[in-house]
Amino acid sequence: MTYANRAQQARCAALGFWPGPIDGIWGRRSQTAYDAAVAAQRAKGLPFQHETGVTRLHLHWTAGGHIANATDKKAYHGLYQGDGSCLKMAEPWVHRSHTLNANSGAVGLSMCCMAGAQERPFQWGSAPMTAAQLDAMCQGAASLCIAYDIPVTRWSVLTHAEVQPTLGIKQKWKWDITVLPGMPAPGDPIAVGDRIRETISRIVAAN
Repeated sequence: MTYANRAQQARCAALGFWPGPIDGIWGRRSQTAYDAAVAAQRAKGLPFQHETGVTRLHLHWTAGGHIANATDKKAYHGLYQGDGSCLKMAEPWVHRSHTLNANSGAVGLSMCCMAGAQERPFQWGSAPMTAAQLDAMCQGAASLCIAYDIPVTRWSVLTHAEVQPTLGIKQKWKWDITVLPGMPAPGDPIAVGDRIRETISRIVAAN
């Protein structure tokens, strides 16, 4: 139940009710946060989470070329190619294996890019991230946030690089997404995630 508890704790945090550390340990503080979150949602005529169980978005890059390949199409719910075109591969509630031990309730969106990229010393590789695909992914993420009642927070819309520090679920040396077009080198995962969330939040607010 540890991973399921982490997901519930993250949902509470995203709704503005801090459950304590996102550690999978369901104690009194987590229960209090959950009860408060349920009550607040009920007051708005909403369930604690969407009926599909979708509560989070995980944002990635494929570490491949600008065109989606067969492996990409099996791993993610949505893919954004180098020209900004979107490929919808699965409904958000369909299981996809995009994030180690953290796929339940999480929609995986990925930009097709960063083939041959190197973190240190930094190199963009042969398929650098494009502004067009980043913009398209942010648009897609905003639409999902609206449709599935997902607040744009650090606990509910996060890059793959943020999963371990935010949800406490160990990943395998993932550094996506820590660099964006115009940046000279990778930055702090949370700070880069905040930049992406700021863009998504603006889109949500405009709709």
